[in-house]
Amino acid sequence: MMKIQDLEVVLDADAGLVKAIDGLKLAIERGETFALVGESGCGKSMTALALMRLLPENGRVTGGQVRVGDVDVLDLPEAGMRAVRGGRLGMIFQEPSTSLNPVMKVGDQIVEAIETHTALRGAAARAKAIDWLRRVGIPEPERRIDDYPFRMSGGQKQRVMIAMALATEPDFLIADEPTTALDVTIQAQILDLLKDLQREQRMGMLLITHDLAVVSGMAQRVALMYAGQIVEVAPAAEFFSRPLHPYAQALLRALPASDRRGVALEAIPGTVPPLWLQFEGCRFAPRCAAVMPHCATTLPAMVDASATHQVRCLLHKPGVPAAPERVAAPVVPVPPPPAPVREAGPLLDVQDLKVRFPIRGGLLQRVKGHFDAVAGISFQVARGETLALVGESGCGKTTTGKAIVQLLRRVAVTEGRAVLDGQNLFELDGPALLDARRKVQIIFQDPFASLNPRMRVVDLLEEGLMALHPDLDAAARRARVERLTDQVGLRRDALERYPHEFSGGQRQRIAIARALAVQPQLIVCDEPTSALDVSVQAQILNLLRELQRELGVSYLFITHNIGVVEYIADRIAVMQAGRIEEQGECADVLAHPQRDYTRTLLAAVPRLVTA
Repeated sequence: MMKIQDLEVVLDADAGLVKAIDGLKLAIERGETFALVGESGCGKSMTALALMRLLPENGRVTGGQVRVGDVDVLDLPEAGMRAVRGGRLGMIFQEPSTSLNPVMKVGDQIVEAIETHTALRGAAARAKAIDWLRRVGIPEPERRIDDYPFRMSGGQKQRVMIAMALATEPDFLIADEPTTALDVTIQAQILDLLKDLQREQRMGMLLITHDLAVVSGMAQRVALMYAGQIVEVAPAAEFFSRPLHPYAQALLRALPASDRRGVALEAIPGTVPPLWLQFEGCRFAPRCAAVMPHCATTLPAMVDASATHQVRCLLHKPGVPAAPERVAAPVVPVPPPPAPVREAGPLLDVQDLKVRFPIRGGLLQRVKGHFDAVAGISFQVARGETLALVGESGCGKTTTGKAIVQLLRRVAVTEGRAVLDGQNLFELDGPALLDARRKVQIIFQDPFASLNPRMRVVDLLEEGLMALHPDLDAAARRARVERLTDQVGLRRDALERYPHEFSGGQRQRIAIARALAVQPQLIVCDEPTSALDVSVQAQILNLLRELQRELGVSYLFITHNIGVVEYIADRIAVMQAGRIEEQGECADVLAHPQRDYTRTLLAAVPRLVTA
């Protein structure tokens, strides 16, 4: 068993002492999947780092125990911890781009882990690395083992991270958003692999994720975290069928689905409070639809709703009358918005788009051939329309988006046409291309890699305005930036901070705000909600729909989240191996897929089980 008792973690920050984890108690059995869910910034990833003793330099454990079997890992010297870390405790990190060494081949990184924690060496270790790359779905593993991380898509890098963690066959696996960057077919394959490993090796797993559908299909027990504390623990089936905490109920109502099209999602108002505050009452009270007067002054304790179900809420404290009609009330009651305005004629017309990357080899890295990442695709995006581009990782979705925004000119050969508002983007250069960038922006898949780590958030958001809207003065830029932070669910004090000070979901909100800043006509959204928890995802989807309704902005929405596609997309295009296999109205394609590949893709989508 892994047993966590009264764990406390603090971070030194300019604003004061941040209590990132406050009295955490968890127990995970061998062979069990225990899910830790909650909004970005609640302390989930910090919990994982504390268990592995990989806290940032300004963080430290101030109390508690983390026992793996009969060993308290917090008492081990660093030399002893190295044998545990990667051996008995494996970890899949949230951001593969920053977790993989960019100057080492991916195979060398996996082999290093295997040779450190197992008896295999040399050719045997390499053979095992190739086998694990094959098991996690990397195509041509014998060749890709010698690739560097930058040559792989986001989903492929995530698979490499999973292979590296599993290749050492740990007793417990800490999986921090392990399937966030994966398409649904590879996600299903990875989840099945994890289940098989648990059966074979009785591997325990702490699953940290915001994908509640994955949790409902994988976990035996669920803990809900808010502002550094556990607020509800229950068996998974009971958590989804009978959530007790108002926060849990609000999260489940924020999930997008086809039956909620045309209606704003019930986003939870506000944000997670800063953890340097001294709390006098319930931490969720300012955002709670069922708040009572004494919630602001009374600290709630964990109470037993049943033998296996605990909740931290005054509504369930013995002697306090429950208010079920208030708990069941919608968090943000909103009327159905009018449908987005879709004008006749395409805003973007892509014809026979081809993107070829050079294949280099030899001592001088001469070009030996070309790889067709996109092999002649055509589609249109109307004004005020959302076209979803879906498919497996590596099929060319992100390459298509980058080619349209003209980000591949120096690294790839691009052919075909991409006509935006009457201008062929492939023929523009200099001032004409700069003018076109006012009309088209992109939200990148990896928020950490796309944000300059040396710039404050306010500078990141103002940079595009200064380049593309020089007519705005400093006061106007500041006003627009502050309005954007409110729209994407960030506090105003975030403007003076740097990207490394935020969680993955918060960084994605910054990236979305940056793309929205110049008010473009078309936004290429490359997995814009993949790093977001469901409450923030609801805010962002509501924001994107509102902007589309008010401004007529169009979206090329690249995603693997079919629930989001069902909610936001007007039309859908399905890609496989650089080609579009099927496209049409979203409802028609999802209900009546014509191609085997589309049917396979839809069959792999995890569904939330609530009963």
